[in-house]
Amino acid sequence: MNVRISTVMPEARRPNLPHALRGCAATAAALAALMGTACGGTGDASDTKSAETSSLPTEIRFSAEQVQHGGVRWASLDSATMAVAVEVPGQLVPNEDRTARLSAPAQGRVVSVHVQPGDRVSSGGVLVTMQSPEASAALADRAKAVAELNSRRAAASYARSARERAERLLTLKAMARQEVERALADDELAQAAFAQAEAEVHRARSALDQLAVDTTTGAMVLRAPLAGIVLSREARPGSVVEAGAALVTVSDVATLWLDVAATDRVTAALRPQARVRFTVPSFPADTFQARVQSVGGAYDAATRTLPVRAFVQNTEGKLRPEMFATVWIEGGAPQPGIVVPDSAVQLLDEKPVVFVAHPDSSGGALFERRDVEIGAQESGRTQIVRGLEPGDLVVIGGSFAVKSEFSRSKMAEG
Repeated sequence: MNVRISTVMPEARRPNLPHALRGCAATAAALAALMGTACGGTGDASDTKSAETSSLPTEIRFSAEQVQHGGVRWASLDSATMAVAVEVPGQLVPNEDRTARLSAPAQGRVVSVHVQPGDRVSSGGVLVTMQSPEASAALADRAKAVAELNSRRAAASYARSARERAERLLTLKAMARQEVERALADDELAQAAFAQAEAEVHRARSALDQLAVDTTTGAMVLRAPLAGIVLSREARPGSVVEAGAALVTVSDVATLWLDVAATDRVTAALRPQARVRFTVPSFPADTFQARVQSVGGAYDAATRTLPVRAFVQNTEGKLRPEMFATVWIEGGAPQPGIVVPDSAVQLLDEKPVVFVAHPDSSGGALFERRDVEIGAQESGRTQIVRGLEPGDLVVIGGSFAVKSEFSRSKMAEG
């Protein structure tokens, strides 16, 4: 008898594959979500930061009391065309072509100094008086040369008379030709000796002029070769100085030189006869002009700047040598924009901004923050090339007080 035995698995223990797969899929989805959250943390932070930046206040209101307390002022500013200029340091120095640095012409003693630094002197004015053995020797040489000249003049005159007499006697056949020829030779020798004596007198007089010797007193009197201002005085009465020692410096300050250390950004724009503008601390409200005279042939190895020299007309006499200067060199084409005071531009979120006022009837105002693009800058003025429109009421005074309120509002929201 055949018996078939079959085993039946209970329903509860039978694996349900579709259900198991759905469970795995759910778990995988959850893990993926967690991983996505972890990996996307940076992007969310960036989005959050952008959202915070975009939520920063762009307007803030001041009451009349706040406007008055903060000294806030506004004005409607016009558009102006300015060239982009680069600011470089400079220094005014004497025009060496119009400067005389007097030194001792010989060793001697300083008797007196007739000027002080800052004095104005005319051409030929007495500056220093000295005594020197060389001056005495030069006077003696001139006296000897003059005496020799007088002697040679007399000899030459006698030789000329003797020659003329011999020629007359030769015509009358009353003198031998040999005697006449001797008279001619004596006359030529006498004339040559006279010319030599004249040259010696001229040399002696030139030596006196070079030593600036006063032939009346025998002292060396140094005079100003040009009209100008005494820049320095090294001479001291009673001191003994060597030849070449500096005594007095006189300069005609009607013209000056402006020495500029030009950077790479502006060297291409610098050419002889080009114009530059500059200011000095003594006259901050004045802008002066200069004309480029020469451009250096090589960069300074230490500063990596190119030495440039400009010519300055100083007819009003405001400028003085050794003044420091702030020089603006135009390095681009002019462009239009609204010109505001430097103090009107503030930094918020590391960006340049200005504040536009919308005043109300009660004396207060609503201040709008404007992000701007800065153009040229010069003499305390800044050009805004983007961000403002003609007619906008720009805060020109107390802008820092407005900036402070914007910063406090940002902190309160944070």
